[in-house]
Amino acid sequence: MRSYSLVAALSLGSTALALRDQFPVNTADEIHVQPLDTVNLNVPPYSSSTEQWRFEEGPPENATGNLIFDTVHSLLQHWPNTRYRNGHNIVPGVIPTGTLLYHGTGRNTIPSEPDWTATDPEHSINFARGSDGNGWHLTLAATRPLKVLYFDGSSAAKISEGTMDTQDLIAWEEVQPERHFDERRRIKDLCRWGKEFGIDGFARMEMDFEIMLCDFTAGVEVVSFLHVQLLPRDENPYLPRLSSPPHLPSPPPSDSDFRIRAFEDMHSGSLQNRQAGIRAFEVMHSGSWHNRYPGDSRIVLDLTGLVSLYDIALAPSLVPVRAGLERWDHRVLGISSNDISKVMRKLTEVISRPHPVNSGIDWKTLIHVIVDRYADRLELMEYLLNFTSSDSQEVLQRAKLSQTQLRVMLTPYLLDSIVVPSAGASGVDALQWASPIFRLCATTHTSVIINQIPFMTPSEHLLLKAVEETTREICRVTTEMWAVGVMSGLDALFPVELNREPDVTQMMNDWKQDIQKLMSWLDWSIWIKCQPGCGPEEMCYLPTWPQNFPRSKRPPPPPPSWDPQNIMDTSEGDYLTEPPAEIEDPFFSFEAPMEEWRKPQPKCIRRLSPYGF
Repeated sequence: MRSYSLVAALSLGSTALALRDQFPVNTADEIHVQPLDTVNLNVPPYSSSTEQWRFEEGPPENATGNLIFDTVHSLLQHWPNTRYRNGHNIVPGVIPTGTLLYHGTGRNTIPSEPDWTATDPEHSINFARGSDGNGWHLTLAATRPLKVLYFDGSSAAKISEGTMDTQDLIAWEEVQPERHFDERRRIKDLCRWGKEFGIDGFARMEMDFEIMLCDFTAGVEVVSFLHVQLLPRDENPYLPRLSSPPHLPSPPPSDSDFRIRAFEDMHSGSLQNRQAGIRAFEVMHSGSWHNRYPGDSRIVLDLTGLVSLYDIALAPSLVPVRAGLERWDHRVLGISSNDISKVMRKLTEVISRPHPVNSGIDWKTLIHVIVDRYADRLELMEYLLNFTSSDSQEVLQRAKLSQTQLRVMLTPYLLDSIVVPSAGASGVDALQWASPIFRLCATTHTSVIINQIPFMTPSEHLLLKAVEETTREICRVTTEMWAVGVMSGLDALFPVELNREPDVTQMMNDWKQDIQKLMSWLDWSIWIKCQPGCGPEEMCYLPTWPQNFPRSKRPPPPPPSWDPQNIMDTSEGDYLTEPPAEIEDPFFSFEAPMEEWRKPQPKCIRRLSPYGF
C-alpha cells in the first residue's frame, strides 16, 4: 500500500513532460527550504525531539500554507474560483495540441488582433450575433501546445473589488481598480508583454473559462467558420432600441446588453425569447461542468512555475493588508512597489527557464489525494458532533461513534508499540504519548519526496511547505481529539482504566469546536454545496458575474468618445461601458443582495424554462 502511494505521488505523466518543453526549469538561484522534521522509516524515529510535535502548537497567525494549498487544489475549478473571486495565483501552462477554441462575432472576419476565445461553444455562441439576429461562429484547433498564463479566481469578472489585480501587475505594473472595464487595452498590453516570452494567450474565468488569444494565426488552425442561425430572421431583440444606432470606439459593449436582454425576455413566450433564455442559461451550465476537480482539463498547468501572492516571502507587504480581513476580502491591492518588482522578476524567470529540470513530483495529484483522504471524513465528523441530547447514554454512544471515525482516519499510523498511560495523567504533556502518531500522520505524504529537494524549483519548495503545514494541522487536531477519546475510555482498541467518569458532554462540545475551527482554517470549497440537493430540473449555483451582481457594482458611464460604428462587431471582452440610459436594464432585477454577492452561497436554480434565480 505504501509503495503504491509513493508511486502515485512521484508519477509524472506525459502531459507534464510536454509542459517541461514549454516551461523548462532553471534551479540555479534556488534557496534551500528546510522542511518539517520527517520520519526516517529505516531507523527508530521516535527518539528525536518531540518539540515540533506538541499538540498545543497550532499554525502561526499569519501562516498562508492552508491558503496556498487550497488555491492550488482549486486551480481551473469553477466552483471554488466563483466562491473566492479574487485570485492570488499566476501559473504557466499549455493548451494541448488538438484542443478546440471558439470565438463568436457579428461579421465574417477572423480577428486580426488579440481577442477572446472560449473553451466551450455555449459561451462563445452568445457573441455570434449580427444585424439579422444571427452571426458567425469560429472554431479553432491548436496545432501545437499553446503557451499560456492562467490567472485564478473569477479573473474575467469586470468588477473593481480585486478580480483583476494580478493581471494589472503584468499589464500595467500596478493595480488599477478603476480600469476594470478597460478590456481592450488590457488584452493588448498583456499580449505585448508576453510576446517576448512566446506567450500565446492568457486563461481566465467568469461564467466559464476563456483564453485571451494574442494571435489568431499562430499555433491555431481554422476548423470551421460558420454563419449560424440563432434567432428568427425577422427580428433581432438584442439590437439597442434607440432612435439612431450607437456605436463604440472599438468594438461595442453589446455583450452585457445581450445578457440583459436574454434575462429580460427569458419568461416571455416567443420563440426568440425562449432561445435567448436557453442560451443565457447554458453559458452558466457549461461553466458548471468544470465545477470540481480536475476542473477544465484543456488547460494544463505547470505547478513547478507557480507564482502565488500568498507567498509571504515573495509579497510580505500583503501580510498587513490581509490582517483582520475575511478571506472574501483578500486581494492584491496594497502590494508594495518593491514586491511588485519581485513578483515580476520571479514570473519572468519562470517563463524564461531554459532547461527542463524539476523534481518530477505530481503536485496536483498529491494535493488532491490529501483532500480526498480527509474531506469526506472531516465532514462526517462535523455531522456526528452536531448533536445534542439530554440523555447521557445517547451522548455516550454518539461520542463512541465519533471516536471510531477518528481512529479510522488514523488507522495507518496506530503503532503497536504505543503505550497509553494511566487515565490519571494530566497536564500539558498528558497526551504526548500520541505524538509519534501525530508525526507519522503529518509526514507520511512527504517523508520520501523531500529527498527530491535538491531538484525542486522555488515554486515546488512553496508547494512542499503548503502540503506540510496543511497535513500537520489536520493531524495535530485529529490525533489530539483521538487521544482525548482514548484517555476517556471511548476506544475499544486502546482500553484504559478510568479513575472517574469522564465528562462526555464537555468533550463532545470541545471536539465540535476543534473540528469547526479546523474546517474553517482549511476552508475547502468541496464542503460548499446545495443542501438539500437540487432536483433533476435544477442545478446548484453560486452568484457570479455578470449575473446577480448588485446594482452598486454597475459599470461606469460611457466615455465621452461614444461614437457609433459596427454595433454588432462584438467579442468576449467588450464590456467596456454601460448600455445607454435609453436601453432598459432589467438584468439587474436579478441582482443578489450585497452580502450574498460578497459571500456567495449555493442555491438551486432551474435548468429549464421558466428560468430565474
